[in-house]
Formats: sequence, structure tokens, C-alpha cells
Amino acid sequence: MSFINKLRCLFTAGQGVTGSNINVEVLDNPIAMFGQWFEQAKDSGIILPESMIVATATSDGKPSARVVLLKSFDQDGFVFFTNYNSRKGEELAQNPQAAIVFHWNILQRQARIEGPIERVSEQESLAYFHSRPRGSQIGAWASDQSQKIGDRSELAQKVKELEAQYAGQEIPLPPFWGGFRVKPQQIELWQGRSDRLHDRYCFTQVDGSWQRYTLAP
Repeated sequence: MSFINKLRCLFTAGQGVTGSNINVEVLDNPIAMFGQWFEQAKDSGIILPESMIVATATSDGKPSARVVLLKSFDQDGFVFFTNYNSRKGEELAQNPQAAIVFHWNILQRQARIEGPIERVSEQESLAYFHSRPRGSQIGAWASDQSQKIGDRSELAQKVKELEAQYAGQEIPLPPFWGGFRVKPQQIELWQGRSDRLHDRYCFTQVDGSWQRYTLAP
């Protein structure tokens, strides 16, 4: 990150860029356009620009949402990793649809993605799992994510036992842990403007290709 971008992050302090003459290159491919915005977010000084809200719902439509980290994206979709037995994992098993939102406040930008979801391959989950710090690998085994526990000492004891069990060994991929891929059917890229007259570039999959249109703010 450049010194200028660090200053920009400091002085905007999360309030966004208020200028009305923001240059936006509008592309026909929303994944490519998202990629440009994501790189600009990383260069802007935002902490964890890969943070995104993932919204899921039960089979009867009761919603929930939480912040997770984007780990990769391409034309096939947007990937994050979790415990499959967590609340979001169980909801995605019941209702395999998700909505994700990125909010890059300094740039006054949002990206909204909606579509069906699928598990990534075991090989992809394994490769990412072994790229994580060893402590995070142990943590994935130790935590029954979203389940009630007595107190933190219970979790600490599980970690201690697992560290002893796998001492000097490679830690295997938990069978209950891996990646999900959101396969986008609709993407909206939102650019803030003055007077609340924001730009909303929307893309929808039609017969395997992207159709672009603009929405009123």
C-alpha cells in the first residue's frame, strides 16, 4: 500500500470518497469488473477488503447473515471455507442459495452477488486447509462451530489434546470442513455518488452469458 493510500485511509476514516466525478470503467463481464474493484479496494488501505457478508436461509425462509472471508474467485464463482456443520453450513444444506455483499466504505462501493451454492472439491478444500497456519488447522478440528459449549476452557482442552495427537504429523482435513462456491446468477456493482444519486450496474445470467443493465438508485 502506498503512503498516499495510507493517508487516504486515515483521513477518510471510513466516511467514503465524497467526490461526484468518480471514474468507473464499466465492463461487460462483471467478474472482470469485480476483479478491478477488488484490486482497487486492496490498494485503498481498507483492512481485510476480502471481508464479505454471507446471507443464508432455512428451508422455510428464516434468514441469517455473518461476515466471512473470500478466499478465491473466478468465472465459476466466489469461494469461502467453513465448518459444514455450522449454522450456515446446515442452512446451505437445506436451501443451497446464498447472497454475498462486499462493502468498501472508503471507495463508496458495494458488490452484491446472488446465486446457488455448491461445495468445492475435496482436493480444493485440502489444498486450502494445508495452506492455513497450523493453529488454524487445529482450531478447525477443535471447534464444533455454532454448537453450545460450557466455557472457553473446554475449547482450550480440545486444542491441547489435538496438539498432542498430531504432534510431529500432518493434520488431516476434517471431514466436516471445506469450501463453498457461490455460483453467481446476478451481480450488482454499486458506486456511491453525491446527492444519493448512486450508480448501480447490474448483471444477470441469461442463457450462459451476462446481460448488463442499470438500476435507479
